[in-house]
Amino acid sequence: MPSTSPRLWVVATPLGNPGDLSPRAREVLTEAALVLAEDTRRAGQLFARCGLTAQRFMSFHDHNEEERLPRILDELRGGAHIALISDAGMPLMADPGFRLVRACRAEGIDVSVLPGPSAPITALAGSGIAPQPFTFLGFPPRKRSDVEKLFAEYANVRTTLVFFERKDRLADTLDAAHAVLGPRECCIARELTKPHEEFILLRLEDRAQLTRELLGEITVVIGPPESVTATPRAEVLALLADEAGAAPNEKPRELARRVHEATRGWTMKDIYKLMQDAR
Repeated sequence: MPSTSPRLWVVATPLGNPGDLSPRAREVLTEAALVLAEDTRRAGQLFARCGLTAQRFMSFHDHNEEERLPRILDELRGGAHIALISDAGMPLMADPGFRLVRACRAEGIDVSVLPGPSAPITALAGSGIAPQPFTFLGFPPRKRSDVEKLFAEYANVRTTLVFFERKDRLADTLDAAHAVLGPRECCIARELTKPHEEFILLRLEDRAQLTRELLGEITVVIGPPESVTATPRAEVLALLADEAGAAPNEKPRELARRVHEATRGWTMKDIYKLMQDAR
């Protein structure tokens, strides 16, 4: 091993292309007494593609992380070198491992990170959207209202947003993003480093043009707020009154969404506040 002291190695693994596994990562993964993996079957397939042999695998995921911690710490205290990997990319990025690293730091157990492939960074670098500052959101919540609350926290922050999403929820998440964040640049990066890698560049307001089903792993990049001349407050209030008069039984969220799409420089949160103030 590159170090003689017991150590937890956090090892980045390829997103898709086996050639992206570094020589140092190969050495650590081969010689580690134990490799922690979200899915040991997928880990075994990765090792086979990369021509590696693990001494021992242990499943380590969101549902058993707390349960496995004492046993893993015991092995580290006993002098073992243990490697932590995710299904692909850099561990801890929307994957388990934070509690383990924190526990190791608390006990004075050495932790080393072997840098390498990372889907958020790869998508950001290839998107053509302002790379800094950026905020990584992991996977958005499942409920639409929770997704909107998440985006609302960053609506007025000048940061690029990067997150993962599943193909069956992508359309609804982009709708929520536009409803809260307004017009912005967007990049959908899928199958990164794989033969069918694709960067789809569009704007949130044009999301309806994305009609085909997207397969594979998806990372979304949304640009920061754009400098626009905001619609005057009086015009927004007038539009709210017109829309409310035309559809008196409309749900407030739908009313706010229509006004938001017809104005500039106003977030959904701002429009909701105007609606409450106007009552």
